[in-house]
Amino acid sequence: MTAPALVLVAHGTRSTRGVQMIAALAEAVADEFSRTAAGVVGERAGMAASGGELGVAISGRDADTSAAPVCEHRTVARGPEAAEKPWVRTAFVDVLGPSPSEVLRDLTDAQGESVPAVVVPAFLASGYHVYQDVPREVAESGHPEVAVTPTMGPDPALARIMAMRLRAAGWRPGDAVVFAAAGSSDARARQDVRRAAGMLAEHLGVPVRIGYVATGAPRVPEVVAELRESGAQRVFIASYLLAHGLFQQRLHEAGADGVAEPIGVHPAVVRLIADRYRTAARELVRARLTSGR
Repeated sequence: MTAPALVLVAHGTRSTRGVQMIAALAEAVADEFSRTAAGVVGERAGMAASGGELGVAISGRDADTSAAPVCEHRTVARGPEAAEKPWVRTAFVDVLGPSPSEVLRDLTDAQGESVPAVVVPAFLASGYHVYQDVPREVAESGHPEVAVTPTMGPDPALARIMAMRLRAAGWRPGDAVVFAAAGSSDARARQDVRRAAGMLAEHLGVPVRIGYVATGAPRVPEVVAELRESGAQRVFIASYLLAHGLFQQRLHEAGADGVAEPIGVHPAVVRLIADRYRTAARELVRARLTSGR
């Protein structure tokens, strides 16, 4: 039985660097599965001992040019151990393609049968895309076996990465911190941001103020100004963004003394995605074995 595929779903962006980051993240996850040779752990009974492949197919189009895919990469591994290595595919819910429904419809094995799939939303908070777009795309695909995991964030692993990025930007204990998120009109997403900010504050051992880049209030520049007015000598921005792009650029224009890099591709992020996948994949495999398929 072929291991469930991993479909990494991201928000589309007009930033080529952002698309490349998602591509690099997907490739790093595939490398992690290749290294461990255990895309699904603990549920080996009944799985095929031969065949299978590991594939990474990454596709995205620059929305401003309608050009060919920004990048495309595929690696294939065959052999007795390959049956446990999942395909890793990327999809986008806005601006770019392919869409999750397109990717899910394309997941078929050599016999033309649908390959089970685990959708991992590469979002730092749950909002409209997670609660509306992803379920709609899964339904439209008509795929018979799909599990959707929780979003990447909030998670303590991301807080640790943000703290590391802050220190690299020059932050020291005693400096004020602005937790900068993209923002959302969805109350559940804002709650996720508050939880993520609390995790960072706990990790740093200092208060953290939340500011939004695009949607919601207060905006990041306002929070930076308020902290200075209250007596903060140095103010640093912790970027709760996944990749470089317009939003990250705006942070550098917010008047802070330093801006941390976005979360980006980091081994802890790769492990987080792999763990999300493995938990859901075990359930898919268990359900398939129980049903005798």
